[in-house]
Amino acid sequence: MRLGIRYQLLLPLVTLMAGVVGMTAWTALSSAQAAARRIEHQMKDVAATVSSVTFPRNQQTLKLMKGLSGAEFLLCDANARPIVDDHGQPITTLPGLPTTLPTIETVTVQDLGPRVEVGDQVYFCRGVPLGQPSHPGLYLYIFYPEALWQEALAQAVKPAIIVGGIGGLVAFLLAAAMAARLTRRVLEMERRTRGIAGGDFSPMPLPHRNDELRDLAVSINDMAARLAKLQETVLKTERLRLLGQVSGGLAHQLRNGVTGANLAVQLHARECPSGGDAEPLNVALRQLALVEMHLKRFLNIGKELELRREPCQVTALIDESVTLLGPKCRHTGIELRWHKLEDGPAWTLNGDVGQLSHMILNVMTNAIEAAGPGGWVEVRLKREGDRAVIEVLDSGPGVAPSVAHRLFEPFVTGKQEGVGLGLAVARQVAEAHGGSICWSRTAEGTCFRIELPLAA
Repeated sequence: MRLGIRYQLLLPLVTLMAGVVGMTAWTALSSAQAAARRIEHQMKDVAATVSSVTFPRNQQTLKLMKGLSGAEFLLCDANARPIVDDHGQPITTLPGLPTTLPTIETVTVQDLGPRVEVGDQVYFCRGVPLGQPSHPGLYLYIFYPEALWQEALAQAVKPAIIVGGIGGLVAFLLAAAMAARLTRRVLEMERRTRGIAGGDFSPMPLPHRNDELRDLAVSINDMAARLAKLQETVLKTERLRLLGQVSGGLAHQLRNGVTGANLAVQLHARECPSGGDAEPLNVALRQLALVEMHLKRFLNIGKELELRREPCQVTALIDESVTLLGPKCRHTGIELRWHKLEDGPAWTLNGDVGQLSHMILNVMTNAIEAAGPGGWVEVRLKREGDRAVIEVLDSGPGVAPSVAHRLFEPFVTGKQEGVGLGLAVARQVAEAHGGSICWSRTAEGTCFRIELPLAA
């Protein structure tokens, strides 16, 4: 059977309240019994006093006794007939005379006597003989009002009931409020976990009260953050898996075409006159080699690079990329600036020449496409400590805000016809060589900064 947390919290408190109610009832009953015994002892003392003490038998004496005890009195003879005074009036404090009277009881009886009606009021009545030797056969009937008896009991019971009732009500309200608050917080966490299960990994606001539920909320937010990263990793892996499946068949077709074109250019270069200008053919061969390298890198996205390290010159790597991209820039009207440093050729890297060339070529190609016709691209080289810094600036409009924070991830691009692999490959190559790559937007334009460690 399912028992909600609200009822789990309220059940012990309700049980405790039942105990409080029981204790209150027992206290009230005990107080009522004590009040009844007190009145009975008071009437017993009155009966004992009038039976043993001689006092004048007149109306004034009975009124004094009424003021002291709160009871009413009636003086009778042995036949239970009221005794009258010199004026023929019954000696009594009652507003009227009872129709019947109970039998005479001894003073040892521990109760108030039977109920007797006098007019519209009810009294407890008992009779005691008077201790007056000169007037034997006189009896005094004591009438204690039932209303006073009930009022005394009510006064005795009222404090216990008020204290117990108010205390129980306050305890119940506090328990209900606390249970409702805790339940609301638990339900909020349940709603949040259901949202996480549905794919919403946004963090939940933390409670102000620093308790175990706040710790649970912190754990839920940590779990959501880790699940978000895990989902992102799964999506990337899925994209790479799909890419591998598609590229497996596509790569063979493209490489076959590139290989055929490469052979054709090589045959044409051999058949050309020795005095002819062979530079365009060499550029074409290098471009075909780059296409083949692009295909290989396309297939190796997500795999760990296997570097063939060897000494290489930074300026030579940049020169090769400028040479390959020069014809494209001239054709599209883009100004390509490259200023060599005097001591630049002395800067040596220990890395994979093909991978590094591919990285620089990708970054420069990206800058050329961003600058567009009529724009400019500038390549700078400088040294900072034991690192060579390559900066590629372009006059383009900059990176779209929607992809700015994921620019170096595979298949993320702001271009309509872009694939989103060039910068991802560049970062992979830079990190594999112990370097880094980043970008920034300056007053001059967009700047991509490559840092690579120089050889010792």
